[in-house]
Amino acid sequence: MKTRTMRREIFAGSAAVAVLLLTAGCGSGGNSAAKQDSVKPVGDSKQLDLYGSGYGSGSGDAPAGGGAKSGPAGQLKAQEVAGVGSAVTDGEGFTLYRFDKDTAKPPKSNCEGDCAQAWPVVLADDAQAGAGVDAAMLGSVTRADGTKQLTLGGWPVYRYAKDTKAGDALGEGVGGTWHAVGPDGKPAAAAKAAGAGTGSGSGSGSGMASGMGMGMNMGAGANSPADGKKVSLSVRQNAQLGGILQNSEGWTLYRFDKDSAWPMKFGCLDACLDTWKPAKPVDKTEVSGIPSELVGSVKRPDGSEQLTIDCWPVYTFTGDKQPGDVNGQGKQGLWFAVTDKGKKAKAAG
Repeated sequence: MKTRTMRREIFAGSAAVAVLLLTAGCGSGGNSAAKQDSVKPVGDSKQLDLYGSGYGSGSGDAPAGGGAKSGPAGQLKAQEVAGVGSAVTDGEGFTLYRFDKDTAKPPKSNCEGDCAQAWPVVLADDAQAGAGVDAAMLGSVTRADGTKQLTLGGWPVYRYAKDTKAGDALGEGVGGTWHAVGPDGKPAAAAKAAGAGTGSGSGSGSGMASGMGMGMNMGAGANSPADGKKVSLSVRQNAQLGGILQNSEGWTLYRFDKDSAWPMKFGCLDACLDTWKPAKPVDKTEVSGIPSELVGSVKRPDGSEQLTIDCWPVYTFTGDKQPGDVNGQGKQGLWFAVTDKGKKAKAAG
């Protein structure tokens, strides 16, 4: 009897450990998305640096060639940048960025060393306010090496080394902390989203995806639930794909077959993140149309948190040009919109 009791206790203990591991691996409980431990990239034991740049410590220099470099600002102007909105560009047309880990009051840069190789600073020398830029918003901050860096609305300003030509905005959303900067010093994409939210669209329009005709939004919009509750994650009905997930701004969410749900691993790293942006975690009380137990989060190798659905990391696609687009569906045979059941979406028929 004593032996049988011990076996039952060992079995119960093992089961508890298994449940604990599953919970830790996929996340559950609480109102906010569960936080996970860091996950190593698929086939790579080295984690990315904090800045989401791919040029972190030990991983080499920024790419050679015609990429953006540190230098004077020239004449600044605000102009429409594809996928971002109205952003400030330098005298050569390169998109300028801000870093969420910096501060504006007082101005302070927290991007040094390898970070500054990936994100070259914009020098305050000869900066001039051009079209759409208020000269009163311009300033400077003295860096640790004594150089004066341009600030916009108090925020230190940078270029991105992977932007190789005027109009590129590959740095938008990198690591969840880098953003193209608007004329007011705020993230340009946030201003664009706020403007879209005050427009006439309620999310019930056609929302046809450019070039595909698949983005029909047939349900209530993400920002206009009937009960007035804030919704950060919701379901949109698509004519070909059925119920698929969208974020609070109406952008389609995708999963990647080279990621792994259990154990969680990332297949989308470095240059992949220029095209596929990790979705931000949401509060489970702000979910509509999908079981909240499917919603979680995972910590990426750069330390940022990413939304997971049924344990799969999910992303938005820079090739989607307007809310409701599903241009990422089936890309490379590896990327798929996420259904309201947490599965890969497949076209009807």
